[in-house]
Amino acid sequence: MTNFFMRTVRNVSVVLAVAASLTAITSTSSFAYSEEARAQCTGDAFRLCSSEIPNISKITACMVKNRSNLSAGCRAVMDREASAKKSTVAAQ
Repeated sequence: MTNFFMRTVRNVSVVLAVAASLTAITSTSSFAYSEEARAQCTGDAFRLCSSEIPNISKITACMVKNRSNLSAGCRAVMDREASAKKSTVAAQ
């Protein structure tokens, strides 16, 4: 029973760390957390950056560094959100 509980706590912690890191990747002060980014990038975060969990800044850096290895969906979301950020900044 204790092992099951500990595994469950660990799994929940990992999911929360990945979600937080994706929030850091896909959001700025002008962006809300993107559900699409979470859906598209969670697998990539686990696949490419699991060794960095739970350090959010390291996961973020890892995802950026591994951009060329991201799935097409995750890369598209990140690119789209980065373009939106640049447009918002340019308009100000």
